[in-house]
Amino acid sequence: MIRTAAVLAVVGVSWAAPVTAQQVVPASSELVRTISLSATGTVRRAPDQAVVSLAVETRAPTARQAAQQNAQKMDAVIKAIREAGIPAERIQTEGYNLNPDYTFVNGGPGRPNEQRLVGYVADNTVRVVVDTIGRTGAVVDAAIAAGANRANGISYQLRDPDGARRDALKLAVAAAQKDAQALAEAAGQTLGPLLQLSTEFQEPPRPMFAMAGARAEMPAAAPTPVEPGQMEITATVTVIYRLQGAQ
Repeated sequence: MIRTAAVLAVVGVSWAAPVTAQQVVPASSELVRTISLSATGTVRRAPDQAVVSLAVETRAPTARQAAQQNAQKMDAVIKAIREAGIPAERIQTEGYNLNPDYTFVNGGPGRPNEQRLVGYVADNTVRVVVDTIGRTGAVVDAAIAAGANRANGISYQLRDPDGARRDALKLAVAAAQKDAQALAEAAGQTLGPLLQLSTEFQEPPRPMFAMAGARAEMPAAAPTPVEPGQMEITATVTVIYRLQGAQ
């Protein structure tokens, strides 16, 4: 995918009046002609890592009970994830919350409405990086079977995003050079040296696929399907070339 925008610029000095004694005469009156344009290069890569967000949420009458129950269940979930082949360094706690749980009570005629404390909610979320995307579904299933009751979603990424970015840059530069050559020829000019080159890199989106609720009630014979698709990595370059008169 290539998008371009071009600008032809002529920079120079002209004289409408005789040079006076106070003026400095330029060494040359040659016009400096330049052409500037932008081009975009895009590469597509199949992601090779999946990132899964899994959580355990527990409710109990007291904060201590909610926290203890949550800790026990999350320990079991992490153990199951490890047994599914995920090393410890690929498992990271990304959120923990312990909050009071209120219910709304309608006071009825002549009585004010109120909120009543009914207990506490503990929520612990872990981020799991799966290096083999084909095992992502099995990891999710193992975590849910062990007690995870919320799956926040799956996103995908590349182990080597810099390599893909550089490939996109190469495509963008090559496209910019070809477009500059075409524009120069169309204007009856000769493309001169490259004067300036700058880049703008667009971070590839990491699509997050929501996973609705827990799957503990689903039969074990139906594993979670995972389809990563492809990612687009895009880089944009802006170039300025000098233009020379036709040879």
